[in-house]
Amino acid sequence: MTSASPSSDSSLKNSETRSSLSDRLEKSIEASRNYFLSQQYPEGYWVEKLESNATITAEYIFFMHFMGRLDPVKIEKCANYLLHKQREDGSWPLYYGGPCDINSTVESYLALKMAGISADREEMVKAREVIFANGGIPKTRVFTKIFLAMLGQCSWDVTPAVPVEIVLFPNSFPFNIYEMSSWSRGTVVPLSVVCSHRPVYQLEPEKGIAELFRPEDKVEAIQPTGHLFSSLPNFFTYLDRAVKYLGKSSWKPLRKKAFKAAERWILDHQEEEGDFAGIQPAMFNAMLALHYMGYDHKHPAMVKGFEAIERFEIDYGDRLVFQACVSPLWDTAIGINALLDSGVPADHPALVKGAEWMLNKQVVKTGDWKVKNPNGEPGGWAFEFYNQAYPDTDDTAEILIVFNRMKLPDLRHKWSECQRALSWLLSMQSKNGGWGAFDVDNDLQVLNKIPFADHKAMLDEPTADVTGRILWCLGSIGFKREHPQVARALQFVKEKQEPDGCWWGRWGVNYIYGTFLVLNGLKSMGEKMDQAFVQKAVDWLLAHQNEDGGWGETCESYADPSLRGRGESTYSQTAWAMLGLLTSADVKHPALQKGAEFLMRGQIEESGTWYEPQFTGTGFPEHFFIKYHMYQHFFPLMALSRYRNALQSASE
Repeated sequence: MTSASPSSDSSLKNSETRSSLSDRLEKSIEASRNYFLSQQYPEGYWVEKLESNATITAEYIFFMHFMGRLDPVKIEKCANYLLHKQREDGSWPLYYGGPCDINSTVESYLALKMAGISADREEMVKAREVIFANGGIPKTRVFTKIFLAMLGQCSWDVTPAVPVEIVLFPNSFPFNIYEMSSWSRGTVVPLSVVCSHRPVYQLEPEKGIAELFRPEDKVEAIQPTGHLFSSLPNFFTYLDRAVKYLGKSSWKPLRKKAFKAAERWILDHQEEEGDFAGIQPAMFNAMLALHYMGYDHKHPAMVKGFEAIERFEIDYGDRLVFQACVSPLWDTAIGINALLDSGVPADHPALVKGAEWMLNKQVVKTGDWKVKNPNGEPGGWAFEFYNQAYPDTDDTAEILIVFNRMKLPDLRHKWSECQRALSWLLSMQSKNGGWGAFDVDNDLQVLNKIPFADHKAMLDEPTADVTGRILWCLGSIGFKREHPQVARALQFVKEKQEPDGCWWGRWGVNYIYGTFLVLNGLKSMGEKMDQAFVQKAVDWLLAHQNEDGGWGETCESYADPSLRGRGESTYSQTAWAMLGLLTSADVKHPALQKGAEFLMRGQIEESGTWYEPQFTGTGFPEHFFIKYHMYQHFFPLMALSRYRNALQSASE
């Protein structure tokens, strides 16, 4: 018998290794696919919990008190949730594993006191200690101080002025409400009504937080750091003082007119189902504004509003959590694309049902975006179940990718509605070539300098991640690089690239997210992926792979960019990195296999899916983060499927 040569032995081993990897990939993909299909709701959509920080649930306790709708059972369950989420050091963070957040901790402490938790309990003692260690009440944000004022714990004078008269500013005025981001607008208009009323809910002394106000603490309004014209923040601080001074006068000639205008605006922006802007701050403030304007709780707008708010609750039996938002269209669209990547047929009944559900959710009425985009016609999709006023470009692009890949029974209807959506999406491009999420040219930087804007989230500027997804969409449906709007978008993302090769991510954490989306946008548009700037991005991803084969990035990278691409490995961020690399790196690169091995190793055998505690979604950079519970399901499925598909193509 002739013995095999060393080279043939090596070839045999490589073949066996490839076969083993292929088999394991198929098994992993099948298990994930089966899990995901099993999670579809009867109506056709997919959605899971959208988790954020403790303030959202704490403020639900505040809201029930303000509205005089005390539900002892719900309050107890909310308190149980807050105690469950408290960390060993007594604090509540903005995200899993993050440092103490003074706002979340103060609001949670107050909510627990209002729920009847004694200040002597060990959890409360620890919370006080960590609050004092982090600067106490003086270090809290504007929104927290407003709640403290509303609950009689501090003076309204320490909060910035938010006069209701702002709703009367014409659209041509530099500071009109349509220069604000949609989420700010939906919150600030009703909040201006609340702040103009300056209500105070009197808490019993034992439910207040007098113990958090130390003699040495000085809780005061934002102070200027120089003379009137030394900086924009100083100018606005002095302006805030002047507005407050005028606000104390009994002479308010425009107040009645402003209240009427705000009332009309709020009611016009309520969905038929009762929602306001699809987010907790807008919903709570809109209901509070109507309440303080004298609306009876039996009024149809109030009845529907309460019903909408209750839909944001998740009851776990002994605990109740309130969500900041819900994400059914987002979850359904990305999930269907992941299933298609995995090999589910484009006419599979589950996918058809999901696609038709999304089609029925298309926004066909004019929203706020029309103010700065007067020539655009409606046709996009929103993020939530009910949000006709605020469709967004990110969801619309992802959903268009789905429809371009699907085989629906009524193709003519599908094509007509997709054309309508595409026209709206193209009309939403900003002058600089990029896309924001909800508005056109929403980039008036001065708004982030006003005292109210300490969260620095007053704007919806065009970003590389959203623009990358839209390029991905446009390329998938046949647009060419030479198209004028595409050329401008490509130039925009090239200019936004960081010196080390990555891209900042506005809506996902963070540079891994932005880089993944831009690379896929470039690939989809037919850019040559061997160009130096593309390979620089690939090299950046490769350089930030962790020893365990995964990728991870901390939420702190927004505050400290030196941390970009660094953090504990997560399944969603590993998937993003792999999806980015698959656009231009050699499919046989060891980094891709290491990433796939990390994902397969972490898959839960019993269910076929993954679990990660980390927050990898972004609401407001530095200030508000999200854990989309669907991310741990569909992004690993998408990455493993595309990796398998690329390996198969390379071997043919």
